[in-house]
Order: sequence, then structure tokens, then C-alpha cells
Amino acid sequence: MLVHVMVEANWHTFQVLTKRADRLRELLSTKLRFAAAQSHIWWGVSVEDRRYGLPRIEHLRNAPAAIRFLSIEPLLEDPGDGLDLSGINWAIVGGESGHRARPMQEVWVERVGKLCTAQNVFFFFKQWGGVHKSKAGRLLNGRTYDDMPERIVGLMPFRKARLASAAAWNQKAARWRRDATVPVPIAASS
Repeated sequence: MLVHVMVEANWHTFQVLTKRADRLRELLSTKLRFAAAQSHIWWGVSVEDRRYGLPRIEHLRNAPAAIRFLSIEPLLEDPGDGLDLSGINWAIVGGESGHRARPMQEVWVERVGKLCTAQNVFFFFKQWGGVHKSKAGRLLNGRTYDDMPERIVGLMPFRKARLASAAAWNQKAARWRRDATVPVPIAASS
């Protein structure tokens, strides 16, 4: 239901992020195929390291999505020079924040930025992270990096139309909730 609402509310830009990249690829190829080509719904995966994060990129690349992005945060290690960003539109990079935050090296962020430039991927540097992330800021080599794909959105309907749509979705949701509470009969064993 939520994805249907996102498709209909095309005056917003939605970002869907997961670590379950294989499941995302499967859903966008089957049940959510109707939403995959929507340019106002951006589909992304988390990439924190080489062992777990990098394999998610291949699943995302093979998903039929109009806009694919990587949330490379927290960046926990050097991704290496061989980071293949083909088929990816946007990379967000950031450090870990909070108590016990693991440090991120500037050279790692610079490497991702250079790879994005070389492979025509939008690069957004979110933050350095740390225990006091607001003090650490988000400057990289003296500047901010705020690139992102162009937002292509529809016109917002008038309030009356939005309220009517919301009411219709609420009725559907109420039916689904009601149907979900109906016990499923168990077949008698023979």
C-alpha cells in the first residue's frame, strides 16, 4: 500500500533505503515493478564496508530502478580503487556518529568523491560524524558537496483532491487491516 501512495504522490521525492539489496532487487523486478520506473522514487542500499556493503551494489545495479543511490555511511573502511559505480546515480558519504563512533579517514572520502567524478555519479558529502558531529561539520577540502540527481516531480494537486485521495487510501487501509484480523481457517487433517 505504501508504495502505491508514493507512486500517486508524485509531487514528493521519496528515498527508499535498505540493507536487504537482494530483496529490493527481487521486489522491484516483481511486485513493485510498477514503482521501479518512477523518477520521483529513489531506491538505495547501505554500503558501509567491502565485506557486506560492496556486494549490495551489484544487487541494486541489477534492479530495474529509475534512480539508484548508495548511502555510504557510515564509511568504515577504504572502499578501494575498484569501486564500480556503473548504473548508480548518486552516492551519499558520511561518517559514523554517536558514542563509540568509529573514525572515518579523509582519504577514503576523497577516493569515493574522485570515483564518483570519474564515473559521472552525483556526490553528496553528508558529515564527518564522530561524538559531536555538529562540531566536525561537513566540509571536505574546504567546501561542501551537495550534488544530487535532478528532482523530477509532478504538480501538487489542489488540497481538495489531496484530501479525497487520502480518504480513499484510508478506506483501503481500513479494509486491509480488517481483512488481516479475520482468522484463516485451518484445513482439517485427514
